[in-house]
Amino acid sequence: MTRPTEPNEAREDGRLRVILADDHTVMRAGVIALLASEPAIEIVGEAGDGRAAVELVERLRPDVALIDLRMPVLDGVAATAEIVSGGTGTRVLILTTYDTDAEIERAVEAGAIGYLLKDTTRDQLADAIRSAARGETVLAPRVAQKLVARMRRPVQVPLTAREADVLDAVADGLSNADIGKRLVIAEATVKTHLLRVFAKLGVSDRTHAVVVAIERGLLQRPGRDALG
Repeated sequence: MTRPTEPNEAREDGRLRVILADDHTVMRAGVIALLASEPAIEIVGEAGDGRAAVELVERLRPDVALIDLRMPVLDGVAATAEIVSGGTGTRVLILTTYDTDAEIERAVEAGAIGYLLKDTTRDQLADAIRSAARGETVLAPRVAQKLVARMRRPVQVPLTAREADVLDAVADGLSNADIGKRLVIAEATVKTHLLRVFAKLGVSDRTHAVVVAIERGLLQRPGRDALG
């Protein structure tokens, strides 16, 4: 019995074996035509849904699986997770039109090694397949920018219900003593809550605390001015 060639093993012809999963027949044909002039890349199978893609990977053990996100039966994220956990060593490269933060995060968390958009060029796609086969992360420039921007955002630390109540009272223009009376807590407790709010928001005064909390969506004041 002939042993299946393991992904990333040297093949006699040196070609990378790729399967393509997309529920649009025209899209699959376009990708195949795009890669037809790449002698080192061979499309060895096509699938029209995520479940069929997983089965193809299990049967053919390709180096790389090009997977669309939105597919019937099993979507691209679920298919990616099954392929990555399946032990074939096949690398998953997402090829999609969607570039929202949520879609990117879901794909990366599922184990995709790369994320490309369908406006990629032939050379970019071929280079990405080669890089993915080597185990290198591949991201479309727009996707990389989104991930970097997300990493640079300050970590959102939620306010407790009581901290939000105190800050809401601050926004109404109340003093610490008046806030204590409204919330039926000691004035010292009000100060403690405010200090915690300042630390969470990275501010040093009451006015900035209210402004930053509203900007970050941590304090909701529909129809009311930020500072009462």
